[in-house]
Amino acid sequence: MQVHKDALRAWLRGKFPTVIDPENIIQESLARVWQALAGGAVQSPKAFLFTTARNLALDQLRRQRVAHVEPIAEVADLFVYEGELTPADAAAHKQELELLTQAIQSLPDRCRQVLTLRKIYGLSQKEIASELGIAEHTVEAQVANGMRRCAEFLTRFDLP
Repeated sequence: MQVHKDALRAWLRGKFPTVIDPENIIQESLARVWQALAGGAVQSPKAFLFTTARNLALDQLRRQRVAHVEPIAEVADLFVYEGELTPADAAAHKQELELLTQAIQSLPDRCRQVLTLRKIYGLSQKEIASELGIAEHTVEAQVANGMRRCAEFLTRFDLP
């Protein structure tokens, strides 16, 4: 199984670029495959390894999405910026918006259309599906794909 370790690492980084610790997923996957092999129930160890890694990565991504909410004691104590942007901040903000526009423009037509309707115009998945004549799960997949591609695009410019 160790011979597949580098290929698995590359696959994980390509398929799940936002996974925090791919090395941990690889080690856990290898341990689970070895355990299953000891039981003799695995017909295709490589496929089992990649499937296990995919499931572990998805589990980690689900856990990352959980938002932790902490109560705020006093709203009056919050810092609110009330001044104007400095020229440097304004230029940086404009550049970030231009990069986001480029990221959206780089998407395939349908993906760009669905993402714009969902994130810019705030339509629900059901409304988008009805308007475009596609299934709701297709809308969900296109939004996820568009968000992932935009994030990858912005990451190239060291933006979150």
